[in-house]
Amino acid sequence: MSYEAGQYDVIVIGAGHAGCEAALAAARMGCETLLLTINLDMVAFMPCNPSIGGPAKGHVVREIDALGGEMGRNIDKTFIQMRMLNTGKGPAVHALRAQADKFLYQHTMKQTIEETDKLTLRQGLVEELIVEDGVVIGVITKSQAIYRAKTVVLTTGTYLRGKIIMGELMYDSGPNNQQPSVKLSESLRQLGFQLARFKTGTPPRVHKDSIDFGQTEIQPGDENPKFFSYETQYSENEQLPCWLTYTSEETLRVINDNIHRSPLFSGAIEGTGPRYCPSIEDKVVRFADKPKHQIFLEPEGRNTSEYYVQGLSTSMPEDVQLSILRSIPGLEKVEMMRTGYAIEYDAVVPTQLWPTLETKLVPGLFTAGQINGTSGYEEAAGQGIIAGINAACKVLGKEPVIVSRSQGYIGVMIDDLVTKGTNDPYRLLTSRAEYRLLLRHDNADLRLTPTGYEIGLISEERYVRFLAKKQLVEREIERLKETKVKADGEAQQMLANLGSSPLQHSTDALSLLRRPEVAYAHLEPFIDVPAELTEEMKEQVEIQVKYAGYIEKQLLQVERLAKMEKKRIPSDIDYMDVNGIASEAKQKLSDIRPLSIGQASRIAGVTPADISILLVYLEHYNRVVAARG
Repeated sequence: MSYEAGQYDVIVIGAGHAGCEAALAAARMGCETLLLTINLDMVAFMPCNPSIGGPAKGHVVREIDALGGEMGRNIDKTFIQMRMLNTGKGPAVHALRAQADKFLYQHTMKQTIEETDKLTLRQGLVEELIVEDGVVIGVITKSQAIYRAKTVVLTTGTYLRGKIIMGELMYDSGPNNQQPSVKLSESLRQLGFQLARFKTGTPPRVHKDSIDFGQTEIQPGDENPKFFSYETQYSENEQLPCWLTYTSEETLRVINDNIHRSPLFSGAIEGTGPRYCPSIEDKVVRFADKPKHQIFLEPEGRNTSEYYVQGLSTSMPEDVQLSILRSIPGLEKVEMMRTGYAIEYDAVVPTQLWPTLETKLVPGLFTAGQINGTSGYEEAAGQGIIAGINAACKVLGKEPVIVSRSQGYIGVMIDDLVTKGTNDPYRLLTSRAEYRLLLRHDNADLRLTPTGYEIGLISEERYVRFLAKKQLVEREIERLKETKVKADGEAQQMLANLGSSPLQHSTDALSLLRRPEVAYAHLEPFIDVPAELTEEMKEQVEIQVKYAGYIEKQLLQVERLAKMEKKRIPSDIDYMDVNGIASEAKQKLSDIRPLSIGQASRIAGVTPADISILLVYLEHYNRVVAARG
């Protein structure tokens, strides 16, 4: 017997990384929000690597924080190691990565959710969406509870018809042997959604006391760690090291001798796996000439003996997994605590979404995270905050928020998904961003904090601090233009030590800072640094000065392409009526329904010639509409 269980503005289904951000954003924007999860003990669970960040992914976490989201704050509270990666390269690819205390991360996020006004956290398995007159109006759980809402956000991760696979063993399950969601997948099909079947995987976990760390290389955290959240000023977290080892010839032999038992190669796995995070057996087959592969041993928390074996994702049978582990230097006597596995699941084909992450088929229904065909906690959380914001905007009658490709990696990811779709679990890479010098780790606040403030997710106090920082950086750049460095002994010695050419006469500090080998820190003894300038501000000054020319070029590119984005396409265009456009382009344009000429130009199969014809057609179309007037 069903019963009415409650009325809300926004319902979020699933409390993984996407669901947490979506629910928090909607509630903090003033919407009565319900967060439903299959298991309250799995809120913000990390079924794979207990880490946050890395190339492109770390940028997304900073962007989430700049918008007013929670992931950055949460990892800053719960990290057990923090490292800045790619420091030998340019600032566009600097990337922060943190190892999390997996259990503390979950607990802290759950506590934040429980303490947030207007947010109700409840355990329940949603089996059906209620849709009336084509619009979503609520959900029904397995216990027949009916929850009604103005908008619904689906963030079901890998739970939709989840199936775990280990060798010959297969069974229906969500990640880490959780209950899967089967009927909700069927509900989506009945509504007309096109679903894809994807696969991801995880490596075994091993007992710390059975590892011979003497045969591995220590990987410590940074001595003076930086943080993900712009609100975090310091941390007293004690850091734990990770450890590096490699596969051996014996590893390759064990895998090759048992490759016939791998479900990847026996045909047992139907789903498409992530291209950029292959299993160890896939790596051995694809890179047969490579003698060894890196393996990182990473602690899962302070109060557990479990270690995560990064680089050894596998769906091999349990006995083979143990043999593989014991073939690796340092793991000869290792005890396996949990086996690795592959998991298959249903995902929504993301070209069925608008850039707001609202579905085209059912107004009021949003999707975010792995259900949209992505992989990774950060990608999920980035979509989650946008879906939550836009679900709230729809309820509140506000304009939706769309992050552009030049504003953030979040924008790059969502535009890729809704415009191009994906044939395998999508992972963000710095190479996907054409404006990556603009989308740096250090300037996420400059790009997105005004948006976060405008929608009510950034407090007045934080926004005032942000404006002060921005002003101080701009003022310091101007000051450096006016500050002269004398061509005296100390300055000449400093330049000689750096291998830089000597001064012929007094020079402004800005010109010196433009030299590749000269850092802001080298100039400090000569320029009387303002006391209020923090290390973060100094870094911002240095980057803006050194890369001014490149940044200016990218901004000009953005400006040119912005004209294409401003050319809106009316929603009622019938592309089949546009003569001269190729049949494939007509079909793709009809399916995706781009909002602008810019988005249309990025659709696979739509050529520049098609765009030219479409522009001519739109001019005629707009004249006819204006004449009808």
